[in-house]
Amino acid sequence: MEQTNLYSDAHLVVAAIRILERRNPVPPSIENICNFLSFSPELGNYLCRKLDETGVIEIVEGPFGTRLFLKNHLALEEIPKNSKTSSMDEELEKFKNSRKGLDQRVASIQAEQAEKKKTLFAKLEDQLKKHLENR
Repeated sequence: MEQTNLYSDAHLVVAAIRILERRNPVPPSIENICNFLSFSPELGNYLCRKLDETGVIEIVEGPFGTRLFLKNHLALEEIPKNSKTSSMDEELEKFKNSRKGLDQRVASIQAEQAEKKKTLFAKLEDQLKKHLENR
């Protein structure tokens, strides 16, 4: 897969918004942009949120869905040209590391519960033996 950067993908999204506004009487949605550019919905949402944060576009959520409007296309030039579009591998690694800590905690809790169960059964067995000896 070709490595893309945020700068060029942002230009693609802005161009797609302009084209879809020209074709249709309603402003495009994120899904329209994703379909038009063959982007995944995750990438489309990520790009649109980034462009909304930088002030390039405005995302308006209404009763008929989420619509995109151009706000300041000149703000595109403020985006660094060498920043990658998605650091999916980095985010995935962070997620895996957080899951490791959670998995270790779950394993320790399960071990504690197993030990408690073992001691409980041992106590019950001792009580049962004492009860049988008293008979």
